[in-house]
Amino acid sequence: MPSVAFYTLGCKVNFYDTEAIWQLFKNEGYEQVDFESTADVYLINTCTVTNTGDKKSRQIIRRAVRRNPDAVIAVTGCYAQTSPAEIMAIPGVDLVIGTQDREKIMTFVNQIHDDRQPVNAVRNIMKTREFEELDVPDFNERTRAFLKIQEGCNNFCTFCIIPWSRGLSRSRDPKSVLEQAKQLVASGYKEIVLTGIHTGGYGDDMENYRLVDLLWDLDKIEGLERIRISSIEASQIDDAMIDVLNRSTKMCRHLHIPLQAGDSSVLKRMRRKYTTDEFAAKLKRIREAMPGVAITTDVIVGFPGETEEMFENGYKFMEEVGFSEMHVFPYSKRTGTPAARMDDQVDEEVKNERVHKLIDLSEKMQLAYAEQHVGAVLDVIPERDYKGAPGTGLVMGYSDNYIQIVFEGTEALVGKLCRVKITEAGVNECRAQLVRVLDDVPAEAMRA
Repeated sequence: MPSVAFYTLGCKVNFYDTEAIWQLFKNEGYEQVDFESTADVYLINTCTVTNTGDKKSRQIIRRAVRRNPDAVIAVTGCYAQTSPAEIMAIPGVDLVIGTQDREKIMTFVNQIHDDRQPVNAVRNIMKTREFEELDVPDFNERTRAFLKIQEGCNNFCTFCIIPWSRGLSRSRDPKSVLEQAKQLVASGYKEIVLTGIHTGGYGDDMENYRLVDLLWDLDKIEGLERIRISSIEASQIDDAMIDVLNRSTKMCRHLHIPLQAGDSSVLKRMRRKYTTDEFAAKLKRIREAMPGVAITTDVIVGFPGETEEMFENGYKFMEEVGFSEMHVFPYSKRTGTPAARMDDQVDEEVKNERVHKLIDLSEKMQLAYAEQHVGAVLDVIPERDYKGAPGTGLVMGYSDNYIQIVFEGTEALVGKLCRVKITEAGVNECRAQLVRVLDDVPAEAMRA
């Protein structure tokens, strides 16, 4: 039986794409082996969001070549898309395929097995208008399924290389999304996470069908308990979206809305499409429509030209609007983006100091958000044995508003819908007591 080994760098979408490519190998009779062992094919799914992403990708490719010089070495993903020649120049690389045409991967691999001629299969991504249909019917996690509905981005923020590596925004056909969602529910998944490069941009390239329409159609699927959106821009949350959040019983009370900077002048240089005032107004409306909603965000610290005053402004702004968690990143120069060429690059030490201040703020906000829920009754789908202390009769999972909850219970509860009462709040997790298992109760009755 031929074997394939995968190595994935970068974001969740890349991990999804790797799973999809694995299905293609599986259908051809391959078995999957660990990347550190000897395989017939090594596939490296690369990242290019930072310069270090490129470097790490090159290291991993060389590691695969050393492990088995006779193997077919295939490289896909964002770095492959933007710099195919750089990758083809690494001795031992057989196939470079980028972020499209991956359904042809087996044809290329078989051809290389026969004639050992290296293939550069990368085309101009900017001309691609079709969503690449690749299904993932199953995940390691038994409780939450990811469903990719969108690819690419039209925003061209000044710090970001992604439109060049993923192309412009294109949406998956709604019929295909709904079919895949039904299959996932039939396989036992109760929660679906909609994902993409710019998920909220779903439908931008379609006539009269938007993300909101898709959410209402998913809402009708029997047996689906929870719908979560992996990320959405503030500008994409309009009245229709607020209506779904308000009325659908299946929408999770958790939204990830990237802020990136808490100062309007920085946002403008980043070429973000909102001011801090507009962002704050949007959050206020979401919270009115969805009481108790968890709003998480991304922040880039030390963007070129960010003065101490701008940083302080941002800090105050984040403190005022409040998030339930912030993912904080120091600005990292990405060659080929406008921001990398800007004057006034911020000193690394200053950046690190600011990062730590915001991480402390994030932890404070996380705890405050958790503390509001002590004594509250929430629904949770346990995902696994508690990793903090395995084998001690504790399970853990997330509530719909994204609080990680640990409570007493056996592995038999994994994947079942449980109602619990929060007893104790913490920064990263809360403790709770099981009230009862709701598994066989229809979703509508649960909200009553």
